[in-house]
Amino acid sequence: MFDFVSPFKLRDRGIMGMNQRNFSYIGRYNDRALYPNVDDKLKTKNLAIDCGIAVPDLLGVVRFQFEVNRVFEILENHNGFCIKPAKGSGGKGILVILKTDENGYMKASGDYVPREEVVRHITNILAGLFSLGGAADVAVIEALIQFDPTFKGLSHEGVPDIRIIIFQGYPMMAMLRLATHASDGKANLHQGAVGVGIDIATGKAKRAVQFDRPITHHPDTDKSFADVAIGNWDRMLNLAAGCYEMSGLKYLGADIVLDKEKGPLVLELNARPGLAIQIANGMGMLPRLKHIETIDHRRIASIEDRVAYAKSHFND
Repeated sequence: MFDFVSPFKLRDRGIMGMNQRNFSYIGRYNDRALYPNVDDKLKTKNLAIDCGIAVPDLLGVVRFQFEVNRVFEILENHNGFCIKPAKGSGGKGILVILKTDENGYMKASGDYVPREEVVRHITNILAGLFSLGGAADVAVIEALIQFDPTFKGLSHEGVPDIRIIIFQGYPMMAMLRLATHASDGKANLHQGAVGVGIDIATGKAKRAVQFDRPITHHPDTDKSFADVAIGNWDRMLNLAAGCYEMSGLKYLGADIVLDKEKGPLVLELNARPGLAIQIANGMGMLPRLKHIETIDHRRIASIEDRVAYAKSHFND
């Protein structure tokens, strides 16, 4: 945890603040014309599919109010599913259903929602209740992620994801985000999810925080974070690094989930990734960002070479 008050101490630790992120990196390196590539989850998914980047299966899209009731035709062959707004942010408006039975649609919490609630939720999505700026939106229906046993006991009422920050194609900092009861099953640190700093070189846990304070065990399951090691780590880094070419953005966050059958899948991308990843890792991003700015990128052009470079230079 960073308990400093002096801006000089923060600078010495290489901590990047919001203004510096916005002006020196997002504003400088990200072409605003490319933001729709990541702000619209449906567009992101289609771009990823075209580029051969693995994503959760798309079951259907609801674009208009008269189509809402047709969603049940789409879902009749799927016991579990996820409905999300294409232009949502911060985990808002995501409805995850684990199974369907005579009681209705069961959420991760074990609570059931009736058919009418599913209709109401999609209607709210279309109306822009969860979208950036309140703009009219579309509802994206995805296949349910099959929970990888690697994370058993490490997440509560939700699927864990891995946030990897990519700069100029290099994966330079990562954290595992774990849902808790406080976060209502969502992997959002501001809502109370746990952030576990991950060593880029090995995929192993470094430290963990909740509400910006260090913790050693999951608050709901009491599972220790000491031995956390993410499987398929190299594949995950390559997947994240490939999002640089796919999106056209030079500074972005890639959120990746680990499916027990399909392996790593890109869940979504973010052109304005948050800064809490620095707290989870116990270090600032600036030294790594500045290092990448000095690289002759013509010599390290391929995804595999960029990942290998990051693993050898950003080992903690």
